[in-house]
Amino acid sequence: MKSSRKDIRWSVGELADRFDLEPHVLRHWEDKGLLLPARDSAGRRVYGEDDAYRVATIIASKASGMSLEQIRTLVDASTDGRREALREHLVELERRQADLERSRHLTQHALECRAHDITTCPGFQAHVADIVEGTAKGLPLLTGHRRS
Repeated sequence: MKSSRKDIRWSVGELADRFDLEPHVLRHWEDKGLLLPARDSAGRRVYGEDDAYRVATIIASKASGMSLEQIRTLVDASTDGRREALREHLVELERRQADLERSRHLTQHALECRAHDITTCPGFQAHVADIVEGTAKGLPLLTGHRRS
């Protein structure tokens, strides 16, 4: 007979082990309003399957770069601003993706460049000239690749 969601009960240590976390992490998330475990008659935390899904959601959201405050907005049905938090996170993900793409282009150029000192390569210098000139901050998105 398959157990139901109501039958599953884990201690804080058991649930932490399930996700390769230290128990204090679950207690911290509870303090932040992300988890609301039931308590047994002795006052100990008791976690069910719904809590496990919540922990998995928190872990996945943290891995994507979300803050605990943003995650709280996602998992707290009484909190306004869920859609706005998600829109802001998408903008941040797009910025990070563009940064990774710039890094990939610079690395690819450096790998294929014939210059022994990449800083002397005219093609590489062209990719970062606006930063040197002070007209931009960070690295511009590289659209082309020239070998020197």
